[in-house]
Amino acid sequence: MRGGGRERGEHRVLSTTTITVWAVGLLVVAVLAVVLLWSAVGAPGDSVRLDVIRTAASIVVGTGGAAALLLAARRQRATELDLRQRDHDAAERRITELYGKAADQLGSDKAPVRLAGLYALERLAQDAPPHRQTIVNLVCAYLRMPVGADTEEAEVRQAAHDLLARHLRPGSGREFWGGVAVNLAGATLAKVVLTHCSVTELSLAGATVTGPAVFRGTTVSGVADFRNARFLGIADFRRVGFGRDEKFFRGARFEGEVEFGTRTEVTLTGAGVRVADGVRRRWPRGWVERESPDEPGWAVLIAAPAEPRSAMLRHSDG
Repeated sequence: MRGGGRERGEHRVLSTTTITVWAVGLLVVAVLAVVLLWSAVGAPGDSVRLDVIRTAASIVVGTGGAAALLLAARRQRATELDLRQRDHDAAERRITELYGKAADQLGSDKAPVRLAGLYALERLAQDAPPHRQTIVNLVCAYLRMPVGADTEEAEVRQAAHDLLARHLRPGSGREFWGGVAVNLAGATLAKVVLTHCSVTELSLAGATVTGPAVFRGTTVSGVADFRNARFLGIADFRRVGFGRDEKFFRGARFEGEVEFGTRTEVTLTGAGVRVADGVRRRWPRGWVERESPDEPGWAVLIAAPAEPRSAMLRHSDG
């Protein structure tokens, strides 16, 4: 940034070479004007010669005035660019200071101070869209940290979760933070409720959700990673759009109710489920449970074998 300022300052100062070139140019214009006018009038008298000289001088003065205007416009443009850069630098310094202060608050041992840091980060992200991903990364990093013994910590983590959910829903208008990736890999979460959200990436790889995990109606345009995640409560993936990239559920463990509905297209190879009577489990079309020989009370998800053509015809006739 400072280098750019020096370049603009250098551009405002004319070098000796530039001044010499302009002077020679004006002299050439004067000579050409006199020669052309002189040749146009033939053999002029004294009064005509005077008019020729006046006209040539006017041309030279006009050319010099145009050059002066050009230089003034150039100087004005350089000044505007310099002011704009200074404003940008000042804004960036202010954002950096606010971010650093909020991050320090988030590391406080007092819950109210941590809450204040979260809300300060939220305001900063709302006012500075280019920094939203960085702030979301910081909030996610906070949620990935081990849960402390502070009795008020649950409230702070709930506020962090609500902050993400509030700004990831396209229906929230100006408060929507589009184009954001969410990384909660390895986190231990009391719950995750990200319904009708839109994110570029979503990772809960290795995470443990002790309560409800609800992603109903959420769209992930890029990679969704749930490898080795544990869902101890209800897991709701109804009408989730996972985009065109690979969906990873290998090693995921479902221990409570499961609801994928029939409209979610996803690959569940390598996922496991605790089998319990009376617990609702609905998998995407084309996936079934198969009892695991190595783990009593558990089943693995496999792609359902295709029905024979004759059976499909009987279903169609019926």
